[in-house]
Amino acid sequence: MDSEKPFQRTSGSIIEDEKVQYIEDGDSIIEGSEGVTQKDLDTYRHVADRLPYSAWLVLIVEFAERWTYYGTTNVFNNYIRAGLPPGSTSGAVAAANRDVGIAGALGQGVQKAFAITTFNSFWVYITPFVGGIIADTMWGRYTTIIVFSVVCLAGHIILVGSATPASLANPQAAMGILVLAIVVMGLGAGAIKANVAPMIAEQYTGKLRKETLPSGEVVIKSPSLTIQSTYLWFYAGINFGSCGAISASFLARDHGYWAAYLVPTGIFCLVPVVLILGRKNYVMTPPRGSVILETLRVITFALGPRWSLNPIKTVQAIRAKDFWDPARPSSYSEGQMPAKMTWDDEFVGEVSRTLNACTVFLFFPFYWLCYSQINGNLATVAAGMKLNGTPNDLIQNLNPIAIIVMVPFFDYVVYPLLRRWRINFTPIKRIYAGFLVAGLAMVYSAVLQHFIYLRSPCHDNLPSECKDAAGNPDASNINVWVVSGPYILVALSEIFASITSIEYAFTKAPKRMKSVVMAFSQFQNALSSALNFALVAVNVENKFAWLFGSFAVTAWVTGTIFFIVFRDLDRREEALNRIGKGDRAGFVDER
Repeated sequence: MDSEKPFQRTSGSIIEDEKVQYIEDGDSIIEGSEGVTQKDLDTYRHVADRLPYSAWLVLIVEFAERWTYYGTTNVFNNYIRAGLPPGSTSGAVAAANRDVGIAGALGQGVQKAFAITTFNSFWVYITPFVGGIIADTMWGRYTTIIVFSVVCLAGHIILVGSATPASLANPQAAMGILVLAIVVMGLGAGAIKANVAPMIAEQYTGKLRKETLPSGEVVIKSPSLTIQSTYLWFYAGINFGSCGAISASFLARDHGYWAAYLVPTGIFCLVPVVLILGRKNYVMTPPRGSVILETLRVITFALGPRWSLNPIKTVQAIRAKDFWDPARPSSYSEGQMPAKMTWDDEFVGEVSRTLNACTVFLFFPFYWLCYSQINGNLATVAAGMKLNGTPNDLIQNLNPIAIIVMVPFFDYVVYPLLRRWRINFTPIKRIYAGFLVAGLAMVYSAVLQHFIYLRSPCHDNLPSECKDAAGNPDASNINVWVVSGPYILVALSEIFASITSIEYAFTKAPKRMKSVVMAFSQFQNALSSALNFALVAVNVENKFAWLFGSFAVTAWVTGTIFFIVFRDLDRREEALNRIGKGDRAGFVDER
């Protein structure tokens, strides 16, 4: 088989650029499969394989970690923004006032609450790089998760201490302890996040194969569809865990914040227990050495000859087919290869794949701007509506509940129907759909906020803090459950965009860099938080309608540009998924 032929299409096959295996005709066996031909691939229905037992164990780990994360952060807004309710020392609301009262503790106002919760989001999505680099180069994913679970547990213990009545008696001291807890928890949680996502997909080791169902139908068991299904259920596990915030809202309102934070701390103890008990069942990927340093050297070698004072020439040179040649050992004559070049052509191909995957994620900060509203500002929106005994920060749990309901529906109904109808709903298309739906959620939010201004006795003058002459909350005459719309729409957008981004990070990243690429994917949340920091001045309640509307337009425009830029990758999805599935993983320039 000639692996040097240029890109071309032959009967029943797609053949990639340099050094990627191609299929001579429809009867050739696809390399890396169990006897599947291209004709089989084009003829039979594709289905997902079953997930191994060890994948479900990893899912339990993610469930417990996410319960702990959301069970604390989802009540941060009220904890920081609102002061102690009358007569309370713990943040709890007196039983007689629970129909209208809101739990609170530190009394720092909307902007400080927004700044601190945004910093928390920024920090927890920066730290995955720490866990990713350590796992890929030193400890491996399993050991990294174990070590940083201890760090995360220590942070949660500090958080419980910040919320005790003795601590809340001095709000400034409590604020300092809270920030310390956020830093420690974020370090642990971020390092875990970078490694759990690739670890669950690595538990599946099946290959492309034919199988006859009990009905007699012959199907193709597809690893790529199995990974897609894996991450759908992985995301469902995340959102099962985030439902822990439901109990946190009631615990904070009825018993105080120390109790609200203590329960998820106890749940987190499941993480090291499940990891240790299931140790013999896991598929573990060993660390591969100093990958990051070598990656930077490869990029430096490739970029060196390409720089020009003319930026247009520089961009054209970077996009050229021979861009990676200066970094490839095979490009040098014997004895001419630089001494610092300690890698092979295969590793250059992995760097190319890594950068290609990472560029897809660069549009996501604008998507996460929309998502960030459900964890902060929409809780403030809800506080300006008729609560009727419902904690204002409870409604946001509709987001994970909607995801839990939608995941099996999409996995068992929507996606199989699309495949049966020969509709190729590729990752790039799914991500684009996610941007569009997120923008729709922001339009809903903007319209709702406009009506709150109209109906609130205080109009646009802080309707969430509006009070009557007796000092009791005086909300706009709109039922708080009307705000459920944006939470459900954002959940649908996550099915398309967020889950697919995790899937894309795993399937397109080379084995030696999966944790780092996953960390880069999650880093886009941090960039979104940085953008939110820049918007603190306009992130005030009387400007919410304009803010939400602006985010809607941003999501639609950015999503459309995203699809235009990556439509070529969309067409090449099937071929890209085959790279590295055979006995060798040759060099490929995927730009």
